[in-house]
Amino acid sequence: MRLLIDTHVLLWAALADPRLRGQTRDDFVDPNNSLVVSVATMWEISIKYALGKLPLPVPPRDFFAREIATRAYEVLDIQRPHAERQAELPFPVDGHRDPFARLLVTQAIVEGIPLLSGDRRLNAYTAYGLVIRP
Repeated sequence: MRLLIDTHVLLWAALADPRLRGQTRDDFVDPNNSLVVSVATMWEISIKYALGKLPLPVPPRDFFAREIATRAYEVLDIQRPHAERQAELPFPVDGHRDPFARLLVTQAIVEGIPLLSGDRRLNAYTAYGLVIRP
């Protein structure tokens, strides 16, 4: 199964964070799954690194090259349908306004693939076709 990886899941796996556990870990390491990382995730990580909010062992360019090569991630570019679908998503009270999370949600919906995430606030988007693998 193809799975779009949420930013925090990618970071947990890359940095051997113990928060990668349970079903999320099982889905992440299952060899039958094809892991997809969005350019939006790379963008988010790069911004947080540049702002000093996210320490990485190497600069983002090297970090992404290593992770993509090591884990054989499929890279998902941001496409016009992903951007256009954003306008159709509400800002639910129990959701959040993080533009990167919203872009990952729309990419998962448009591409028809589950989002591997531990962010329970994203459950607000399941009514719009989002499938979350917690």
